[in-house]
Parts: sequence; structure tokens; C-alpha cells
Amino acid sequence: MMIFHKEGFFWLTIATVDVIFLSLLTYFLSPDFLWLGISFGLVIFILIAQFFRNPVRKIKEYNDHLVYAPADGKIVVIEPVMENEFFKEERIQVSIFMSPLNVHVNRNPVGGKINYFKYHPGEFLVAWHPKSSTENERTTIVFGEGKNALLVRQIAGAVARRICWYVKVGQEVKQGEDFGFIKFGSRVDLFLPLDAKINVQMGEVSVGNKTIIATLKKG
Repeated sequence: MMIFHKEGFFWLTIATVDVIFLSLLTYFLSPDFLWLGISFGLVIFILIAQFFRNPVRKIKEYNDHLVYAPADGKIVVIEPVMENEFFKEERIQVSIFMSPLNVHVNRNPVGGKINYFKYHPGEFLVAWHPKSSTENERTTIVFGEGKNALLVRQIAGAVARRICWYVKVGQEVKQGEDFGFIKFGSRVDLFLPLDAKINVQMGEVSVGNKTIIATLKKG
């Protein structure tokens, strides 16, 4: 089932007005080319619609030891790094690059309480730049607490210059529900415990709420 995300309602309205305007303008100025005006308007509408599509995806198994993909896109980083903002220790970073063609919705990879949130203004380096995770406009969200706490970072890129989020500290969230949106794609980083079992490979394409990025150890 396909629906549109609430972040796209304004732009879809603008696109609809454009289709009507271009059709009327072509009709009055050059009726023989009405088909061209309608076609051009529809192309604009379709492009905007695909940016804001929000496919309904139910999680097969609700389990907070399973870390589901928070975004659609290509796995571009899997490596141990120092996470200096919250954990201040080494973690496994898994990064998902969201192209303009991907679904731009961000979904809760696990359920539980939001333990930390911070918005960082910053640059708009290309999403694959090594410094984009620490210098670009971004948000940092920590799900849960203790050994299996999970940090997710939304990162703006050169094209994506608007990050939206719908969570706050202390909020209880359900696995799989929307926690944010990055307009026109960019990147989402996950920082996992070192003993997490990583279930994806470099270059693999993840699907939000479907791909299991990692399995956390119990206990």
C-alpha cells in the first residue's frame, strides 16, 4: 500500500496547482500543444510524489534485539569508530546513503525510550564525505540506555537541506514507526555496540522496516 508522507502535502499541492496552471496556459496560448503542457506538469507532479512516498511496511517480528533499517538506501560504511558525542567510546558505525530516488522516511530501528536528542546546525557537504557525520547539519537520537543503547544520526547533504524529526527526550517509541524525514535524501548513521552481530554487507541495499541491520546480544 502506498501513501504520501505528511511532509509532502504542501509540495504535492503546489505540484497540482502547477499541472492545472500549465494546462490552462498552454490551452489559451497554443491549444495544439495542450498535450505538451499537461505532460510537463505531470512529470513535475510524479517527481515530487516519488520524493514523498511513504510505503506502509509492517515489521515481521517486533524485537528490540533486532535492529531494523531506519532508512532505505545503500550501505556505505561498516567500521568501528570512536563515537564522541554521547557514548564517548568505540562503536560499530553502519551508514545508509539515501539517494534522491529512495524513500526518505526514517523509522525507529528499535522501540523504547528516547534517552538523548540534539539538533546540530552545520555544513552541507556531500553525504559520502568522511566529515559529513560530524560537520553537516544533523540530529543525534539515542534509543534506550545501557549496553544496548543505539545512536542514530540523521545527516543532511548537498541536496537534502531539511531534516525533520518527531521525537523528544523521554518519549516512548514503537519499533518501526516514523521518527523523522530527510527531504530529497542524504544519509543515516547507526552506532551499535561492538558485540552486535552485523547482518548486512557493504554495498547492500537496505529497506526500512524490512532489512535487519544487526542483532544485539541479550542480557
